[in-house]
Amino acid sequence: MNQTAEYSLSKVPEVTLVFWIIKIAATTLGETGGDTVTMTLNWGYLAGTLLFFSALVALVAFQIVARKFRPFLYWTTIIASTTFGTTMADFADRSLGIGYTGGSSILLLCLLATLGLWYWSLGSISVDTVNTPKVEVFYWAAITFSQTLGTALGDWMADSTGLGYEGGAVVFGAALAVVAAAYYWTKVSRVTLFWAAFILTRPLGATVGDFLDKPVNHGGLALSRPIASAVIAAFIIGCLLILPQRAGSHPKVSETVA
Repeated sequence: MNQTAEYSLSKVPEVTLVFWIIKIAATTLGETGGDTVTMTLNWGYLAGTLLFFSALVALVAFQIVARKFRPFLYWTTIIASTTFGTTMADFADRSLGIGYTGGSSILLLCLLATLGLWYWSLGSISVDTVNTPKVEVFYWAAITFSQTLGTALGDWMADSTGLGYEGGAVVFGAALAVVAAAYYWTKVSRVTLFWAAFILTRPLGATVGDFLDKPVNHGGLALSRPIASAVIAAFIIGCLLILPQRAGSHPKVSETVA
């Protein structure tokens, strides 16, 4: 009996440089888009959170029902998760009074619990295995917690440490550079590095988004949130139309009789 390797396509994109470019842009859009609804349109954090949560649930359902990887659907769902993460973190930190440190700690525990349950249930937390409804539920739960955690970390770094938005962007950019160096020059688990990078790109996008739309006296550029959101959205659409996006894959072993 011989074993032959086959490849099963994932319903999420292959992790390449293009993936990370779009991911950072999507997280920045999540920050400016979330602030547009909660602040510019004066919906408030609770109403904004409910709006984006509803959109996220609907999009995740469409993503699970889809039979294959669809780039626009996938990235729209990512953007919904990052805008929900923005408003949810702001609601918890500011409206509920938990604070940036408390919010970040709670969200970190939620993310670790989700990843731990995922690994315990299926034996892997690799994104290359996202091709069944059960795995997709774990995947999107982990994505949403990581996005919300990233927002809280970005706000904590910018406000609580006194570094401001520019300083926070530098810190998270440097941390991502360390992760990239570990990817190319060490044998650290690629799955671990992926989730570390995924978490870190969120606060980087959050600090960049805040830098674009916050008032000058708060360290920002005071740009219009709707305009900034429209420009970033156009950039993401351009990337999806021009740059290649293909589904990830993972090997599965099948047995054949010799």
